[in-house]
Amino acid sequence: MAAPADMSSGVAMPSGPSLLRRFAAADDAATVDVIAPFTGEALHALPVSTPADVDAALRRAREAQARWAAVPVRERARIMLRFHDLVLQRRHEAMDILQWETGKARRDALEEVLDVCVVSRYYARRAPRLLRPRRRAAALPVLVGVREIRKPVGVVGIIAPWNYPLTLAASDAVPALLAGNAVIVKPDPQTSLIAAWVAEQFLLAGLPDGLFTVVTGDGPVVGGAVIDAVDYVMFTGSSATGRVVAERCARRLIGCSLELGGKNAMIVRADADLRRAAEIAVRACFANSGQLCISMERIYVHDDAYDEFVARFIPRVLSLRLSARPGWGADMGVLISTEHLDRVRAHVDEAVAAGATPLAGGRSRPDIGPTAYEPTVLEGVREDMAVCRDETFGPVAALYRVRDDDEAVRLANDTRYGLNASVITRDLRAGQRLAARLRTGSVNVNEGYAASWGSTAAPMGGVGESGLGHRHGEGGLLAYTERQTIATQRLLGFGPQLGLDDETWGQALSAAVGLMKRLGL
Repeated sequence: MAAPADMSSGVAMPSGPSLLRRFAAADDAATVDVIAPFTGEALHALPVSTPADVDAALRRAREAQARWAAVPVRERARIMLRFHDLVLQRRHEAMDILQWETGKARRDALEEVLDVCVVSRYYARRAPRLLRPRRRAAALPVLVGVREIRKPVGVVGIIAPWNYPLTLAASDAVPALLAGNAVIVKPDPQTSLIAAWVAEQFLLAGLPDGLFTVVTGDGPVVGGAVIDAVDYVMFTGSSATGRVVAERCARRLIGCSLELGGKNAMIVRADADLRRAAEIAVRACFANSGQLCISMERIYVHDDAYDEFVARFIPRVLSLRLSARPGWGADMGVLISTEHLDRVRAHVDEAVAAGATPLAGGRSRPDIGPTAYEPTVLEGVREDMAVCRDETFGPVAALYRVRDDDEAVRLANDTRYGLNASVITRDLRAGQRLAARLRTGSVNVNEGYAASWGSTAAPMGGVGESGLGHRHGEGGLLAYTERQTIATQRLLGFGPQLGLDDETWGQALSAAVGLMKRLGL
């Protein structure tokens, strides 16, 4: 493991008094201390919302949404483009808050900022086209005219986790707002300040007050109140909590989209460029300290390439610079909390005690920071170990030898999850064919996760216990709308016409249906 990154941060811990006023909470609200992962010290006292605060936020949101839905889509898009510019211009503020709240490396914080900009630009440019009324084929051409229009669902609830708190609050809110909805965001208490920063940028961009509201507090109480109030839920988090959210939405018969956990696999084929494969694997496994739903936790390497891959991969892992300080210069930050550190450490310690071998890492680093954990690579992991089956959500990857592509696909698919995967190969056609055999929502050929996630025009979601629905792509905006069909009958109707009796009219209709087939209609 490389020495800690040597950097003078010059980055002050954000107190955020103005941002703390952005939360929907009473002046005398109870507070909880938010702990900085870098230091273990209190970052700020977070005011906690109550179900009554959620109700008040909902009333304001519904009033604002009724006016917002009448605003032309192109004007909504202009506001989102101004939001894009503000996020980019004030990115250093955002990165400061992200680092202090999450403990991530600054380059991982920048990734969030750029993602929000890309998503905002994509939807702002395309919303007018996606939301315009569309003509649809009619039951009887000429005699019936049919239009499909899109209406906002009303108020969207976004329940965002702590690992990518800027991306998963702002980037989901942008398409919901463009579709004409109001948004209530319930971030994780640990990362609520960045959500308040997002609210401030929306207001500065010209978004009317009341359309984007941040409520704070724990999931079961405040998150539950949000689900019980809104018209659609976007949730990102664990599979266990996702089930609870889905059941609660189902009882109310409202829609939801859920991006949940993953135990993602990378396949390194025999023909892979192993220097490049090692570089990709380091980024795919240890970005954001492995606290990424779409990162790689299992690496299946063809037996012919295994030894050389390990010889190239492990030195790169050992050279990663780990730091518990804000600013540039680190390859990896720290974990979000001591509780999460305990989970990661338990997975590794259990595996090692049962016979797995750490080729790199395998220990916490309190000398660096209270939640620091070395990037870890394990060999000899068995299927009965938790680190093989359960999502670790930390800087831990396991290596496995495989005989051929078929075995790699079988093992990669042998999981209850199905979020993301990676195939490393020189033969792109073979890689794409192998990718199509994997049971996941996305597959990256010669990348870990950035190619699919960053391609905002393509849908992003999971199968199995990795979720329901998708973000990104056209569906990532249209999910926040209701379809309405307006059919206009002209001239003749569907009942007997022209004085014909039922039998004769039925024969005429039958002949018309047959003619439509012959005409290719």
